[in-house]
Amino acid sequence: MDNLIPAWIDGVLTPVDKLEVHQRGLRHPAVSVFITSDKGILLQQRALSKYHTPGLWANTCCTHPHWNEPSLDCAYRRLEQELGITGVTLELREHVEYRADVGGGLTEHECVDVFVGQGDPIVTLNPDEVEATQWMTFEQLDRAITEAPEKFTPWLRIYLADHKDAIFG
Repeated sequence: MDNLIPAWIDGVLTPVDKLEVHQRGLRHPAVSVFITSDKGILLQQRALSKYHTPGLWANTCCTHPHWNEPSLDCAYRRLEQELGITGVTLELREHVEYRADVGGGLTEHECVDVFVGQGDPIVTLNPDEVEATQWMTFEQLDRAITEAPEKFTPWLRIYLADHKDAIFG
């Protein structure tokens, strides 16, 4: 059941296998989380075993809700499952829709609820999900993306290029 995520087919939200959603480029709900502190933004490097964008740097957490799972509940669930993070209060900041080629014939077409939380949480990596984490200031991240955009997920680049003020303003 964990492989089934909601996706729109002919205008109807339907449970579909996650890989099929990305193979067909189906529009689907998603959740992204940014944890910020005076250190900057907590980034994660996606596990090398991920079926798309392995080893690329992304926002703190990004995922798909289960069928009938509220996006805020999903955000908290995946923060804990991927990074062991609990006790952070999240705030919905933006709703973003984007479409991006993520390689290997796969496409993300996501309708994303973007949440932001403040704090310096203790991080415990789930190696099936996350290879590493690091804090970067906006300036460091902008410079790193300009110098080597291929090291960052398409959605992180889209969020920062097109939605930075709405998410972090």
